[in-house]
Amino acid sequence: MSRRNKKGASHWRKSQGTDPYFQKAKAEGYRARSAYKLLQIQEKFRVLRAGQSVLDLGAAPGSWSQVAAKIVGSTGTVVAVDLQAIEPIPRVTAIQGDITSPGTQRQMIEAAGGPVDVVLSDAAPNTSGIRERDHALSVELVYAALDVARQSLKPGGHFVAKVFEGEDLPPLIARLRGHFPLVKPHYPEATRQESREIFLVCKGFAGQEGTRS
Repeated sequence: MSRRNKKGASHWRKSQGTDPYFQKAKAEGYRARSAYKLLQIQEKFRVLRAGQSVLDLGAAPGSWSQVAAKIVGSTGTVVAVDLQAIEPIPRVTAIQGDITSPGTQRQMIEAAGGPVDVVLSDAAPNTSGIRERDHALSVELVYAALDVARQSLKPGGHFVAKVFEGEDLPPLIARLRGHFPLVKPHYPEATRQESREIFLVCKGFAGQEGTRS
């Protein structure tokens, strides 16, 4: 590791140690502070409820799946999918695979027992530090997650996806509004101030063909 990288890693560890959401996640048993982003989205938009079936894309290490499993309860279903292996989570089925692969898509829909009520995506690209590139890659991930949502959501279902801010955000939102009557960009309080993350909360899936623009 270079001297610069060592300094960066030291700063990251120091900021984690003073981050109240990081500390809260450790105390409450969540695998990452990102759990509170979904909890805050849930508080405002009520995208999850007891008994639902949920696909969690880009799920590792599993904090969003933990939140979803608690909310949908024992009568619900949560399927977590990621390129990385996910350590077991109570009442969550974990699948290691590529969400763009038809085989993985079939596997996760089968695991969910058919069409689902909610698709979540906290997926993010491996960042390069080049803002435009990272933004473009994050938009590609949302389009991939939207493709999964179009194939798997029940009519009236909900979709939540993370993206980095940038010039391709308006056309992405316009595309989402072709499938969901309600699309709201949202910044959860738990998002770090320096972050360029934004969460797109989409409710009321209109079906495969979408709504009129």
